[in-house]
Amino acid sequence: MRHRSHRYRLGRLTGHRWALMRNLLTALFRHERISTTETKAKAVQPLAERMITLAKQESLHARRQVLSMVPDTEVVGRLFDTIAARLSDRHGGYTRILRNGVRPGDAAPMVFLELVDRVAAPTDKDKGKDKGKTKDDKKSKGDTAGKAAGRGKKKREKAAAS
Repeated sequence: MRHRSHRYRLGRLTGHRWALMRNLLTALFRHERISTTETKAKAVQPLAERMITLAKQESLHARRQVLSMVPDTEVVGRLFDTIAARLSDRHGGYTRILRNGVRPGDAAPMVFLELVDRVAAPTDKDKGKDKGKTKDDKKSKGDTAGKAAGRGKKKREKAAAS
């Protein structure tokens, strides 16, 4: 029987589940598109729709209600100013779920959760910002290959000195 099994529990305790929902909502409103598992997307979608509906009211009480779920004031400001204005002519259905294949590690079904009228993706010239970096810049990000190569250098110097 399915008594009392109507919520998405996601295998987490209540506090952890609410923290997860808040983080997903904040990321969704910041980036307007997130990649997550299908179950998490289905769990957070009604909350996102409710937050956008509250943002369309443009009242202080609505702003405080959204702030209780989305703790980032910058993201809440963006939600009320740009996202709610862009979706003001819609009466629901602000988000969509697009399938994205499976995750390589555990074959979990992955999806994109995105806003319906989101701004287009960045152009090709914005994507190549990493081209100006040298190998030393990339190596300094925590690459241990340089450290391993330096270990043998001391032994070679000792052998050459003797």
